[in-house]
Amino acid sequence: MWDRIEPLMPADPVRGRRWADHRRTLEAIAWKFRTGSPWRDLPEELGSFKTAHKRLLRWAVDGTWTRILAAVLAAADADGDIGWMVSVDSTICRAHQHAAGARKG
Repeated sequence: MWDRIEPLMPADPVRGRRWADHRRTLEAIAWKFRTGSPWRDLPEELGSFKTAHKRLLRWAVDGTWTRILAAVLAAADADGDIGWMVSVDSTICRAHQHAAGARKG
């Protein structure tokens, strides 16, 4: 999987220090969302939680996550690993009574 993702990762900035290893940072972000733990509980071997959080936000803004998702979906679709059938039944979508806009009594 890394072979598909690596070319889509942003290059090191022209000015300033080199970025920490992208692969380790991706693992840190995945660990955070897989476990549901707070950023500060990130294990030391995955690097600084500040680095991972800042990189998550930066990649969301610059479109890196969109490019990664598109590439992974295209590869999975080409391999036939995705079923695109979607069914939506609106009869089960209901708002809570407090969300209906009624006046409070």
